[in-house]
Amino acid sequence: MSNNWLDIKGRVYIVTGGSSGIGAAIVQELVAEGAYVYNADLKDGSEKSEFYTYVKTDVTNEDEVNKLVEQVQKEHGKIDGLVNNAGINLPRLIVDPKDPRGKYEFKASDFDKMFSVNVKSVFLMSQAVGRVLVQQGQGVIINMSSEAGLEGSVGQSVYSATKGAINGFTRSWGKELGEYNVRVVGIAPGIMEATGLRTETYEEALAYTRHKTVADIRAGYKSKGTTPLGRSGHLSEVADLVAYYLSDRASYITGVTTNVAGGKSRG
Repeated sequence: MSNNWLDIKGRVYIVTGGSSGIGAAIVQELVAEGAYVYNADLKDGSEKSEFYTYVKTDVTNEDEVNKLVEQVQKEHGKIDGLVNNAGINLPRLIVDPKDPRGKYEFKASDFDKMFSVNVKSVFLMSQAVGRVLVQQGQGVIINMSSEAGLEGSVGQSVYSATKGAINGFTRSWGKELGEYNVRVVGIAPGIMEATGLRTETYEEALAYTRHKTVADIRAGYKSKGTTPLGRSGHLSEVADLVAYYLSDRASYITGVTTNVAGGKSRG
């Protein structure tokens, strides 16, 4: 297979939350393919390349989002695609009988924060970039969902709800924007290899909500009882799919969300 099979060299993409985790892997993959990548994040990542540009952006702020899109257009005269990757997850319970209104019971502020980062940002970014793509008559929007958004998840109900909303965006926008040759695709990762985002604080919270220990949670990352393939996913496996969906190789795929979770499901 030739190295330019995807043929995305010279294309221009925006990736939100591209400084760490899956986002950083996506940025690295696209840059390696010769695409120009703008990373919209509140902190810069480690990528160093002539094809990489970091723009400090609060993706929940409409003014900052519009300035980002204007900058990309000014510097390249086009935008070929958007990857809505920025997200946050705070494991909590809807009701905690052991500690009512305690540390691990959802608060309205948790709800507002998660919906702002996980849903509002996707709306703002997709609208701003979508206006450009529609005018161009081509382009791709990729929404990073989660296996939890497809199946639900104990201790992660609000996170699951935000990703369920993203799935709704993907289906609806795929129908709305298809007539303008703009594709909208979702990707739903499952349990992925450890990154800086999988902190001890996160694992302690998740373990509490599931009445388990942190050791139990960590053992589940590689359990065939959890994931039939018996391992965590590699960040590169998600990044590879993103690159494919952004390319013309996926030109007849829109309005769907693909589960990248090693067979993990409610069963």
